[in-house]
Amino acid sequence: MEITPIAYYHGQIGTKFGVPRQGGIAGSLEGRIVFEPAYRNSGSLRGLEGFSRIWLIWGFSKNPARKPGDWQPLVRPPRLGGNTWMGVFATRSPFRPNPLGLSCLEIAGIDLETPEGPVIKVRGADLVDGTPVFDIKPYVAYADSWPDAVSGFAPSRPEPVLKVALAPEVDNPFSPQETATLVELLSLDPRPAYHPDKPFALVFAGHDVHFTVSGNKLIITRII
Repeated sequence: MEITPIAYYHGQIGTKFGVPRQGGIAGSLEGRIVFEPAYRNSGSLRGLEGFSRIWLIWGFSKNPARKPGDWQPLVRPPRLGGNTWMGVFATRSPFRPNPLGLSCLEIAGIDLETPEGPVIKVRGADLVDGTPVFDIKPYVAYADSWPDAVSGFAPSRPEPVLKVALAPEVDNPFSPQETATLVELLSLDPRPAYHPDKPFALVFAGHDVHFTVSGNKLIITRII
């Protein structure tokens, strides 16, 4: 079976680094789903306005190229500090036999008439700008929500762990809403657990945001 993108996600994060590790944990992060020309038919979205969330099936397009059949049975989840090996099918690692992602996103709005055709506005995506989307399905609470489900080594929602501040000499080019979203992303600590001490930078809203971390304090040192 061959699958091709029906749409692409466009959002505020331009590289893999800094993307939330799960959908929904950075709820203020905004983005748009823009359909490919062959799928720009507003009829395909009829009824979706009655739902508050969607399931997105998408591709890990930023993964390094691999040969067919080349896959890892064991991976190291960031949730366990990046030092514990777990089976790939017990994790949500992007490095899978078929590099498909699944995210449950909040619908922030649906615009059926734009120059790009119908557009779905979403919040809380764990996707890079330009990610291909293969399918969209409505989230149905009675079938998709199981509050008593056991969640293995990820039993609870990640909480903010860092206090974020701008260095006094840094000019902030972002709007108040963009600033709040950036702080939310950084407070969740996007760093890989096995490289905690070096400076980092993420691409956010068209800017390179450089930062350092000491203890539980994250300082934004430059915005380019």
